[in-house]
Amino acid sequence: MIKLFRYLKPYWLLVLAVLVLVFFQSLSELYLPTLMADIVDIGVVKGDTPYIWKIGSFMLLVALGGMFCSIAASYFSARAATGFGKILRGKVFNHVENFSLEEFDKVGTASLITRTTNDITQIQQVLIMMLRMMVMAPMMCIGGIIMAISKDARLSLIFVVVLPVLALAIFLIARKGLPLFKAIQKKIDKLNLVLRENLTGIRVIRSFNRIQHEKMRFDQANYDLTDTSIKVNKIMAFMMPVMMLVMNLSSVAIIWFGGLRIDAGSMQVGDLMAFLQYAMQIMFSLLMVSMMFVMVPRASVSAVRINEVLDMEPVIKDTETVGSPTGQKGYVEFQNVTFSYPGAEQPAIQNISFAARPGEVTAIIGGTGSGKSTLISMIPRFYDVESGRVLVNGTDVRDMPQQELRAKIGFVPQKAVLFTGTIGENIRYGKEDATDEEVWHAAQIAQAADFVAKMEDGYESPIAQGGTNLSGGQKQRLSIARALVRQAEVYIFDDSFSALDFKTDSKLRAALKQETKQSTVIIVAQRVSTVLEADQIIVMDESKIAGIGKHHELMETCDVYKEIVLSQLSEEEIA
Repeated sequence: MIKLFRYLKPYWLLVLAVLVLVFFQSLSELYLPTLMADIVDIGVVKGDTPYIWKIGSFMLLVALGGMFCSIAASYFSARAATGFGKILRGKVFNHVENFSLEEFDKVGTASLITRTTNDITQIQQVLIMMLRMMVMAPMMCIGGIIMAISKDARLSLIFVVVLPVLALAIFLIARKGLPLFKAIQKKIDKLNLVLRENLTGIRVIRSFNRIQHEKMRFDQANYDLTDTSIKVNKIMAFMMPVMMLVMNLSSVAIIWFGGLRIDAGSMQVGDLMAFLQYAMQIMFSLLMVSMMFVMVPRASVSAVRINEVLDMEPVIKDTETVGSPTGQKGYVEFQNVTFSYPGAEQPAIQNISFAARPGEVTAIIGGTGSGKSTLISMIPRFYDVESGRVLVNGTDVRDMPQQELRAKIGFVPQKAVLFTGTIGENIRYGKEDATDEEVWHAAQIAQAADFVAKMEDGYESPIAQGGTNLSGGQKQRLSIARALVRQAEVYIFDDSFSALDFKTDSKLRAALKQETKQSTVIIVAQRVSTVLEADQIIVMDESKIAGIGKHHELMETCDVYKEIVLSQLSEEEIA
């Protein structure tokens, strides 16, 4: 947790102010019992009313000063802790944004959400308590012991018995609770995962009538978390009764032995009252420490989880030596590329070599799991190749800054992803400063202009989260428009026409051909009709290239391609 406190730097002045205020608050609380003892002793022995008024007024001033320090310390500690939480969330989010897909696969989206929200909140809450209690508790404990000894050293021997008992109880309870706090955070991850899958897959769940199954799944994760939380709270619940029992027994012992000392003339009544107050302050300071032991173990687990994210170095980084420009534009080449996913037994793609040139359409077709989507993921450098090279404009993509590389690419993923906002904002996601004419033109090419025009607010029409108020084909066309508005050198369409009917597909490809005359177009497709007119068709089979060429060439030379064509088209359509 200490490692994370470096993010408190902008709030050091607030932290210092809290420490000073807590120091003065502690002094005022330590001084009050002594003043009260003076009043009791003077009142009992002398009956000096003016002196009592004088000391009493001073006590009120000290109490008011302590109250002011307490309020100010609470305010400043809350500001410092919430500011720390804000900075830490920003650091985690920005760091996660630099992750490659490999890191996302390793940690998991649900766990990253938990770490960015729940875990940081745990640390933020503990920090507020630490700024107040972890400074105040030791001062009150040590100060109370010193003041108690100054009142009566022999009576202070009670603490020699009491304090070790309390320390042992706190240690044993914390030792039992710490492993359970680690389990709680993991179970929150699991609950988040189940909940996220239920919300995102609600249509599939309902269509297969699996609502009861998912309820049982959620209940199991929920009960698992609840049982662990109850177990840890039961353990921590022992803390308060033990503390109160020891505290009350200590009070009885102090009054008993203090009464004997007063009777013997070794102690004043006021001193006994002050001693009792100091004993309570010592006990309450230990009670504060015990409360910290309830929260600190959980926060320490959260801190470890956050540090895991912050210490995780992205596999894909920009190199210090940037490749020199070659003057080419939109040229993509694969040279003996092989890639395996982490932990996979076999490569996802093997010995892939081909070139895609500007003004040409390169289509990639093949069976499910043949490596088509993996292949195109190498171009924007979502993953790094295991061996071989991927060149864009004659430069290895590993020698180009990621931002510069991806600025050259218009990418349309297999699953259309839209963001909350308007239709215009979603299209401008590809080019932030795109004019209205550019947005309209991109939508026209993507065959989206017609359905957008029919909407009540046109390009200002709102899009719900995940684009749930649009059909699959409409979402796909807007995704294509978002890529086209970039006016990129390389366009990659990862099975982006599958949600379109044949008529729209044909019109879109015809418009696309005119629009991308100066660009390289790479299309991954399942439909043979989508790739028939491509300048180059790459046939993938079991992670390897089974054939490269035009349609008529592959029909004669590639059995895999011929089989795919015959499974989709009739003899008349082939002819």
